Amino acid sequence: MYPGPRAKDYPDRVALVMADTGESLTFRQFEEHANQMAHFIRDAGVGQGERIAVMFENSLGSVVVQGAGERTGVYYTLINYHSTADEAAYIIADSDSKVVVVSAHVADVARQLPAMCPNVERWLMWDKPDDVMEFEDYEAVVGAYPTTPVENEKLGMALLYSSGTTGQPKGVLRPQVDIDPSDPLPIFQLVPKVYRTRPDMVFLQPAPLYHSGPQSSTAESLRCGGTCVIMSRFDAENFLHLVDKYKVTHSLVVPTMMSRILQLPDEVRLNYDVSSIEAITHGAAPCPPSVKRGMIDWLGPIIYEYYGSTEANGSVICDSEEWLAHPGTVGKPLAGELLILDPFGKDVPAGETGQVWIKGVTNFVYLNDPEKTAEAQSADGSMSTTGDIGYVDADGYLFLTDRVGFTVISGGVNIYPREIEDVVVEHPAVADAAVVGVPDDDLGEVVKAVVELLPGHDAEGIEADILEFCKPRLAKYKWPRSIEVTSALPRNTNGKLMKREIRDMCLNAARS
Repeated sequence: MYPGPRAKDYPDRVALVMADTGESLTFRQFEEHANQMAHFIRDAGVGQGERIAVMFENSLGSVVVQGAGERTGVYYTLINYHSTADEAAYIIADSDSKVVVVSAHVADVARQLPAMCPNVERWLMWDKPDDVMEFEDYEAVVGAYPTTPVENEKLGMALLYSSGTTGQPKGVLRPQVDIDPSDPLPIFQLVPKVYRTRPDMVFLQPAPLYHSGPQSSTAESLRCGGTCVIMSRFDAENFLHLVDKYKVTHSLVVPTMMSRILQLPDEVRLNYDVSSIEAITHGAAPCPPSVKRGMIDWLGPIIYEYYGSTEANGSVICDSEEWLAHPGTVGKPLAGELLILDPFGKDVPAGETGQVWIKGVTNFVYLNDPEKTAEAQSADGSMSTTGDIGYVDADGYLFLTDRVGFTVISGGVNIYPREIEDVVVEHPAVADAAVVGVPDDDLGEVVKAVVELLPGHDAEGIEADILEFCKPRLAKYKWPRSIEVTSALPRNTNGKLMKREIRDMCLNAARS
């Protein structure tokens, strides 16, 4: 979130614009606002390597505060604005944040936080209502500071929290380097290659900014001098409308968003001019092959994929041509060495499945959790994993099959749900699917599919129809033993399926 020389080169160019209101900031205005907050951070005594917390909806204010953190050497923690008071208080306390900045959008939750987090020294609220007495008014306090840069600017970093699929969420703490903010860490110097960005681009941001992908791509838009159009929430038709209106050149999406766009009737989808788009990158979740192929067929070979994580321990990327030649791959490493290891840490041959490790990129620790950190790293700290399972083909392309915790072991045989999900979503009535293992007296576990149907399709008889669809496409031991239809599969705010919640729901139903 640091434009650096870009702001001097073209100060009057629009840097950020909110899609729903048209509210915008030029590069000069963004720099002035971020500098004021940077002065406040220094004045509040938040030193290099210490933390602040930010809880905003998608807004200009959120980016401004992040921009201030990135030039003062602090870690800025982004809190999901849908969080309850207990959830937000946990992150604030766990991150040991000295300053907390929120927006009026979260006032009902935020006003409970000061009593729950006594170690926080300053509480600020953007657009503070008069009846919120627990917070200082952001504009009144920060607006009094100079708009010029602070002395001795230092690179600050985001301290993002995992989604918390097992226990409480954990902060992903990357080592800080004492450098100027114009020089991002080496791993983040690769970001332009991940998102295929270029100077002067128009970037459409449809996802929540507290997630790592949207956060880093918005930062990249500012650093390269582009204009970032920020959606408050994703809507498929509005996405196309904004591409047409702003002549968008680049965007970052998740597969669910592409699926929703493809589900629009042709008379709606083809009503918008999307010829300006140069690159759409997707990540964060597995992409059904039918969705990927549908986007390429429609827009051409401008669909790119990345495989990475909040931990930023490495990145694997794939362009359309590579994917068409190796359907289902997530690509080859952009940096570092890709390793597929068995449970004993030994290399497995090409084509055989194992745990995915990446060596020689960057280190991270899970804040206040040395045990989880140790599980994710080799003994010498040279390589790390986020728990994904996959294989590498003879040409060196990575294919993901699942995560360690979701492998179904049926009769002693490992079954990887991703493979089954990719088949089920090819059924013409299925919008999305999640496959989990449920207890079985004979086999230990068997496969269960939970499906969400496309509009206009009736659930009656669909289970048998989906099973018949799967039979010629999957080995018999992979066939779903049961299929459940749900009105909507649970997702987080970035569109990723909440797989553990689905599995827990199925396990609880099986036990009852």
